[in-house]
Amino acid sequence: MAYHLLSPDVAGELGDGTVLDTSTHPPVVHQLEYVISAWFGSDLLESFPCFVVSAELGKALQESGFGSFELADMQLTVTPEAEELRQGMDVRELPEFVWLKIFGQAGVDDIGVDRRASLVVSDRALELLRRFDLDGCDIEDYQGT
Repeated sequence: MAYHLLSPDVAGELGDGTVLDTSTHPPVVHQLEYVISAWFGSDLLESFPCFVVSAELGKALQESGFGSFELADMQLTVTPEAEELRQGMDVRELPEFVWLKIFGQAGVDDIGVDRRASLVVSDRALELLRRFDLDGCDIEDYQGT
């Protein structure tokens, strides 16, 4: 089975409400606040070392049976500039987002992360993801690390 390295859109950053342990690399995040500063419609977002998905994509992932992840609550903050930019570009309404906590191993599980906390998915998982908006997400073949 082939695997793919995904570099999702970075639509913002970790907010002050994020609680993380920086004594390890990558850091372990215990609580997430994602602050959106520029969003162009993608259902899959990133801010190292976290991934965020629209609730609709999260539901599809849960129903897929892929495993190796869980969806968790998070705090979402949208800056006024992001909302103005979204409206100015006529981008759809901001959906509900959930935290995609990944436990899978890159190149083994359908959804995994490598030692740098990069997202790696199987062909099957990529096929599901492509049914959603992946604007700004770079996809390349995963060569392993």
